[in-house]
Amino acid sequence: MRGGEKVIEELCQLFPQADIFTLVCDETRLSARLRQHRITTSFLQKIPGARRHYTKMLPLMPFALEHFDLQDYDLVISSESGPAKAIVTRPDALHVCYCHSPMRYIWDQFHLYRKGLPWIGRVMMSLTAPILRVWDVTTAARVDTFVANSAYIGSRIRRFYNRDATVIHPPVAVDDFKLGTGQGEFYLYAGQLTGYKRADLAVRACTESGRQLVVIGEGEQTAHLRAIAGPSVTFLGHQPFPVLAEHLSRCRALLFPGTEDFGILPVEAMASGRPVIAFDAGGARETVSSPDVGLRFAEQTVEGMLEAINAFEARESEFDPAVIRRHAERFSSEVFRSRFRTLVEDLLTSRAMPGVDTQTGSSA
Repeated sequence: MRGGEKVIEELCQLFPQADIFTLVCDETRLSARLRQHRITTSFLQKIPGARRHYTKMLPLMPFALEHFDLQDYDLVISSESGPAKAIVTRPDALHVCYCHSPMRYIWDQFHLYRKGLPWIGRVMMSLTAPILRVWDVTTAARVDTFVANSAYIGSRIRRFYNRDATVIHPPVAVDDFKLGTGQGEFYLYAGQLTGYKRADLAVRACTESGRQLVVIGEGEQTAHLRAIAGPSVTFLGHQPFPVLAEHLSRCRALLFPGTEDFGILPVEAMASGRPVIAFDAGGARETVSSPDVGLRFAEQTVEGMLEAINAFEARESEFDPAVIRRHAERFSSEVFRSRFRTLVEDLLTSRAMPGVDTQTGSSA
């Protein structure tokens, strides 16, 4: 139940009679809302270990997706950061793709993902990636309208697929977070401990300066980060939502040093009334968009982060939790559902009117 699944939850609230098709599924990890829907999985589900190691089955995904029978559906919504848009609909159906990101592992982050694989994985990725790129671009034509989760992703859709996209930011459950008071007790990093998220910058910056940092999350970089951390850094590992929400409301600021497609966590911090110190790239430019809610730093280095922390502390008392919370409400679940509903209604109306082209998207 991460960001992509939260989007599906909201879509299911908009379309309560919808069926769900997915490559693999572990229903024990799904929310009660999603379990209420009929869920159809692909043949990958029958492969031993598929629920844990599904990412290693990337070369099989095109075959699995195209085997789904969607001929009974007038409206198909694909939600993807991978190949889900490749499903085959009937000719008169409307296919709307909510794109979290074009496949990072075959496009702009190909070399980063390949570097982290054993030698046999690197060989396989080198052999299959060119074929998958051709297939990925070709299947973009199966989508009637692309919806991007940020302007940053909209630009990547345009670059890789030569398609325009409507931007609708993903839903954030703003009401699930308690407004913090005062200036907080520690800096916070939360999320997967993987290389591209650059948690190392937060750990090194707080270690060098002796500032208190709490790290929530786990991943392949956990051991490395513990090794470079000083006594001012505390690792809590993976934590349930109530613990994360509590720490968001108590922190001085959230440190967000990576480049994210959108980045829900900064909005969750702002929903808690807490400022965000973020690297000036990706979705952070759209969420940490005002000096009233945080700061962005230009150089993705320890020095750049320390400069931003110093600048933040120079005006820390000026940040108003209530103002920050109001900013976060622009990204609420209610706003997402309203904009997505309007988009789909407009598209269906346009399709009913001869001569109207919906290929390039519609503004909601």
